[in-house]
Amino acid sequence: MAFRDFPVHQQSVELLQRSLERGRLAHAYLFTGLQLETLEAVARALAQTLDCQRPVRRGEAVVDCCDQCLACQKVRHDNHGDVHWVRPESKSRIIRIEQVRDLIQELNLKPAEARHKVAVVVGADRLRTEAANALLKTLEEPPPDSVLILLTTEPQRLLETILSRCLRLSFSGEGRCELALAQKEWLRSFSDLAADEEKSLLVRYRLLDTFVSRLTTLKETIEEQLTARSPLQRYKDAEPQLAEKWEEELAAAIEAEYRRQRADWVGVLQWWLRDVWLQTLGVELADQAPARNGLLSFPELRGTARVAQRLTVREGLANLQVLEQLQRWLATNVQEALAIEVSLLKLKL
Repeated sequence: MAFRDFPVHQQSVELLQRSLERGRLAHAYLFTGLQLETLEAVARALAQTLDCQRPVRRGEAVVDCCDQCLACQKVRHDNHGDVHWVRPESKSRIIRIEQVRDLIQELNLKPAEARHKVAVVVGADRLRTEAANALLKTLEEPPPDSVLILLTTEPQRLLETILSRCLRLSFSGEGRCELALAQKEWLRSFSDLAADEEKSLLVRYRLLDTFVSRLTTLKETIEEQLTARSPLQRYKDAEPQLAEKWEEELAAAIEAEYRRQRADWVGVLQWWLRDVWLQTLGVELADQAPARNGLLSFPELRGTARVAQRLTVREGLANLQVLEQLQRWLATNVQEALAIEVSLLKLKL
């Protein structure tokens, strides 16, 4: 994706492009927003723009990528030699000091393919204290021609020393949730099923099965993608000790990425239930103000209003609290299936 593909975030993107125009790009950024996927996409667009072979220009200044050249394709597929990603890689979803040290070592090497080196820390709020402290000096005095980008949906969890060394840009958009096509299609079927007039335990378990099946497919996809990128696939004859290390790292990476994306899918339900709650406000006021004023995230979903007509404002608000609790549970080592079952059965639909 290129900067032009983010019309909802035009203001923040324009700030980045103005910095590029003036040759005053910051050495360290903190991107904040509602979804890590969006933040990753923006960070990837910036990395592509910095290393693009056929960039879009304003006058002489580079302001966007072509999204087609070999360099852009490499960045898009996470195999560019000068673009490095750090993610939480343990079951407790933390970024360890060893990962930060490896990143700093990479940044201190000269670029191998392009002019700039780019480092992206996904879920920077998951930096352990010692890892965050190890990153401080690099944030303050980065190697020449390098850019560090920290991504988080929870900036309040970052150390003040980290915050003070980064230029912060918000990509929260207009308060609406941006969904991928698969998420939109799934949410449509979920809302239609939730709006079914038959209020039985069987229907509720069908909703549960819909969500659990989605998560199962999600984990299988993540396993397939990360396994394909693992050095285990490229070096079949590696030493047993090294292969065992790679296997452990792969398992941790799969678990961390699954937890991250699972939180996004629960977030999709939260945004839909927010729409339901807003609609209950409209129903009690005999008014459709939420829809008319553009407050709904998914105004195209017909099931939302049908569910809202059956609920009170208090029940709509209670649903949001149930999902907030589920997110907190899933951030721990709670049994996933039980936590999801209890939560979905408690929803008022």
